Amino acid sequence: MELFDNVRLKIGKFILSKKAAGAKRKIYYSNIGQVKKIGIVWDATNTHEFSSLSKFYHKMHDRSIEARIIGYYPGKDLPDQYTALRYLTIIRRRELNLLNMPVSEESKSFMNNRFDILIDVNFKKVFPLQCIIELSNAGFKVGLLEPGNAKSPLDLMMEIKTPVGIDNYLTQIVEYLEMIQSEKTRTV
Repeated sequence: MELFDNVRLKIGKFILSKKAAGAKRKIYYSNIGQVKKIGIVWDATNTHEFSSLSKFYHKMHDRSIEARIIGYYPGKDLPDQYTALRYLTIIRRRELNLLNMPVSEESKSFMNNRFDILIDVNFKKVFPLQCIIELSNAGFKVGLLEPGNAKSPLDLMMEIKTPVGIDNYLTQIVEYLEMIQSEKTRTV
């Protein structure tokens, strides 16, 4: 069974690389004051991180920035804290195709949404979330530095000591974004 899963994952990664290579998006970021929408991609198996994400959502809301979070949870039943929240979408195993790529309408809508910033909080590089990050139409993608990954989908990569604390990570992202002043647009 594990061999079959590994083969499916390799095929999925191959197809993802082909889709990502064919995707076009405009990279754009000017400054944090211009940001209206933020998307966050999160490994929802880390339930202890949810309170930090919720606080971040409320901080962004106080700045008049719309934030949406999409997460992946492999379990059968969702934890109660993940239900009935407008800003949180959780995809589960049944919403993946045979190659572990997300196929739900919610994940497609998230990928097609033109977020000003997409924040990668997928520290373990869970494949269904990697698909969303790679195929997202976001203007600017931010996440952790991946040494040795020359084909990273991220536009801004930060190097943070491990283990990465989510509160510190999100705070540093906002601090760096506040420092950047740019007017350039680039298409990839």
